Amino acid sequence: MNAQMPLKTTAVLQKDITPEGGDYEVVRRAIEKISLDYRDQPSLEILAEEVGETPTGLQKLFTRWAGLSPKAFLQAVTLDHARKLLDSGMPLLETSFEVGMSGPGRLHDLFVTHEAMSPGDYKTRGAGLTIRYGYHISPFGIALIMVTDRGLAGLAFSDAGGERAAFADMSARWPNATYVEDMAATAPYAARIFDPALWRADQPLRIVLIGTDFQVRVWEALLRIPMGKACTYSSIAARIGAPSASRAVGAAVGANPMSFVVPCHRALGKSGALTGYHWGLTRKRAILGWEAGHVGS
Repeated sequence: MNAQMPLKTTAVLQKDITPEGGDYEVVRRAIEKISLDYRDQPSLEILAEEVGETPTGLQKLFTRWAGLSPKAFLQAVTLDHARKLLDSGMPLLETSFEVGMSGPGRLHDLFVTHEAMSPGDYKTRGAGLTIRYGYHISPFGIALIMVTDRGLAGLAFSDAGGERAAFADMSARWPNATYVEDMAATAPYAARIFDPALWRADQPLRIVLIGTDFQVRVWEALLRIPMGKACTYSSIAARIGAPSASRAVGAAVGANPMSFVVPCHRALGKSGALTGYHWGLTRKRAILGWEAGHVGS
C-alpha cells in the first residue's frame, strides 16, 4: 500500500520541549541576517533593529538560546572559523576511522547506538514497516520525528506552515510504509535529542538507518565527526574507501533522513564553505553556532 498523506498534517504542539519556546523565531531572523551579511560583521544594534528587539534584549535572548553572544556566534559561522574546524578536526577523525565502522557502536555526542536495515528491506521502500511520527518544538524550529519499533528513523525540520511539505519529503523516502501520527511515541525522542543534559552513555539513543549500502556507510561516517569539528565531502569519500566518489557522498549527505542526530551539518566544502543543507543554510548555521556554544561551555 502506498503511503497516503494523513488527514492531520499540521503540527500539534501540545508541549514546549525547550525552555525558550518561541525565542527561536527571533534568533532565526538574527541568524538569517548574519548569514546574509556576515562579511560585513553586522553590529548588535543592526541585528536588534532587524528583529525588532533592543540591543540588550537581543543580547540576553540570543545568549540564553545559543550559549554565545551574537558577536561570538557571528565569529563561529564565518569562513575562517569553518576552516579551523576542518583543520583541527582531521587528527581526531583519523583516529575515529581507524577504530572501524562495522556493527553497532557508541558514536556521536548523543551516545548513539545504530543499526541498519538490510538492503532487501530498503528495496521494499518501507513495505511492512510502521512509522510513527509527531511534530515537536525544537531549538531549530518545528521538528518532525519519525520512529519505528527499532528506534529513531527520521528527523526533519520546518518552519511554521511547512509541516505538510516536511512530511511529504520524508514519507516519499519510504512510500510503502504505514504512517501513524503518535506524539506519545515520538515525544521521548524529542526530549532526549535536544537536551544535552540527557545525552548519557547509559541511555543510548537507538537509531535505525534506512538507506542503500553506500548511503549507510556515509551516514556512519558522519556519526564519527565530533561536535565542534567538521569534515569535507572528499575526506569522507576517502575514508569509506571511495576516494573518487565525492559527488555521490554529497548526494548521500543531502539524503540523510536524520538531521542533527546524523550530523550532516558538519560536512563542509574544501574551502570551509558551508555549502548547501537540505533544511536550509540558515538552519545549518544555527546548529553549528548552537553546538559551538555547548562545546565552549
